[in-house]
Amino acid sequence: MRVRSQQWPWFAILVKTGREKSTNLLLENAGYECFLPVNRSTRRWSDRTKLIDVPLFPGYLFCRMNPHNRLTVLMTPGVMQIVGVGKTPIPVEEEEIAAIQRVQRSGLAAMPWPYMQVGNVAEILGGPLRGLTGIVVKIKSGVKLVLSVSLLQRSVAVEVERGWVAEVRTGKPAEIDALRHGRASLPSEAVQLSAMQGVSDESLQAD
Repeated sequence: MRVRSQQWPWFAILVKTGREKSTNLLLENAGYECFLPVNRSTRRWSDRTKLIDVPLFPGYLFCRMNPHNRLTVLMTPGVMQIVGVGKTPIPVEEEEIAAIQRVQRSGLAAMPWPYMQVGNVAEILGGPLRGLTGIVVKIKSGVKLVLSVSLLQRSVAVEVERGWVAEVRTGKPAEIDALRHGRASLPSEAVQLSAMQGVSDESLQAD
């Protein structure tokens, strides 16, 4: 019976830095469903320029697995541990992985971003990310949508068109999403996109 025959939750796997791709390949060859979010980056040397895929979460990859049968994963070269509390693995939220997978499929450039749990939240109404809800921040070049993996306390950001952004409200993305779809009645404060607090391009490059 192959590992993929059952839909197990996603777990975050801590791996040795620089071994993300090779470890991801080993786990996939063993039959696991894995996800390694990357950003295509240009690296320049004195004699050449090359496009390379850089992990969006350095030192981590995501893997669907049975948490009660994890020895094979732990014995895979490059794997250091499965993220959790003590020796108990903690699943990553399915919606968080699905959102980052949407970004990867969209072809839009993503990049690591300082972790954001609360902020100016909006639903994306247009473009390849239509339907996603996340924190939006203003930068010099436009607007970025910030998506987070709460278990890792890490975020990624992708630039979106201003016209794609719905009404902005302050709060947590999950709460605002529930409010928009009638699953909750939560207090939230609408703000104008022009009044949002943003992050400068300079601080982005510093990160």
